[in-house]
Amino acid sequence: MKSFVSASLFKLALSSAALGLTRIAFAQDAPPPQVTVAKPVVKQIIEDDEFIGRFEAVDQVDIRARVSGYVSQIHFQDGAVVKAGDLLLTIDQAPYRAALDQAQASVEASTARLEFARADLERAATLRETGNITTQVADTRTQSFATATADANGAKAALDRAKLEFSFTEIRAPITGRMSRKLVSIGNLVVANDTILTNIVSVDPINFYFDVDERTYLAYRQLSSGGLNTPVGDLRNEVKVAIGNEPRPVHPGYLDFTENRLDTASGTLRARAVLPNADGMLVPGLFGRVAILGSVPYDGVLIPDEAVGSDQDRRVVYVVGPDNTISMQPVRLGPRIDGYRVIREGLKGDQTIVVNGLMRVRPGIKVDPKPTDLPPVAVAENTAQ
Repeated sequence: MKSFVSASLFKLALSSAALGLTRIAFAQDAPPPQVTVAKPVVKQIIEDDEFIGRFEAVDQVDIRARVSGYVSQIHFQDGAVVKAGDLLLTIDQAPYRAALDQAQASVEASTARLEFARADLERAATLRETGNITTQVADTRTQSFATATADANGAKAALDRAKLEFSFTEIRAPITGRMSRKLVSIGNLVVANDTILTNIVSVDPINFYFDVDERTYLAYRQLSSGGLNTPVGDLRNEVKVAIGNEPRPVHPGYLDFTENRLDTASGTLRARAVLPNADGMLVPGLFGRVAILGSVPYDGVLIPDEAVGSDQDRRVVYVVGPDNTISMQPVRLGPRIDGYRVIREGLKGDQTIVVNGLMRVRPGIKVDPKPTDLPPVAVAENTAQ
């Protein structure tokens, strides 16, 4: 019985050994995996930094009445674009017209009294020369003339005020821009300098506000000390803004303001760009991404994102040696530019790398490389992603 079991185990061991040898021979005979390889694209590039921000109108005004009264007419459509000086609303003018007429009448009456007092004073002067009037009477007429003069001036001032208040019954656009909706209706009573009737925002140009972090700000200062015009401290530098799902910033503008100190709570510096907006597509409150100059020109090494692999917490590329042996090269990634990834460290422009078939390779194996040429980069500037 023992001899039978021993013989069976011996046969099983021989079978397993034979199967292992067969697998080894098969593995040794397997052809190397085919992979697509290429050399990186080397091109002079200028990196951009990208920040999230929000559009705000250059001018925005809450429209209030400067006199109290009932709204008698509304002259604008909700959302319409108006010019500075256009008539927006009219307050009931009847009370103010009556006050204006009354002020005009007061001016006429005071003017008549002034003319009478002047004539009386001139007669007193003539009589005083001949001694036919007492000094007291002459002084009284002089005082009457002074009082009439003051009354006339007061009446004219009241007339000017009545004219001004009457003009305030016509509420006009203080700026050129787009109207909001009406907040009152015809017949509503509005209170002077209190009730908001509507609001208006300017359209063209438009501001874009964004915050620059402290680290980036310091990097800009270093670039600036090296002779590069940077967005911080050098105004009117060109910028571009993207909105929505636009893949690249395409709306041009320029930087015109940076805050004079960093916000200690957030560690950021507020900056502002100005963009033309003739078509009104950019509206206040809209989010966007601004791209601003972030580096000096340099020769960048660029590869497709598909050529970048991972090794635990590292980013790597697979380099093909002269004998078609694979080696793994850790790299430090930069921003994207036209579908390519900038390699900051770890790769030279003359090395051959695997761009397709990364799942079939590992360090130390030989491959069957199929060379290809990467498409050229279209532009020299990038949008950091």
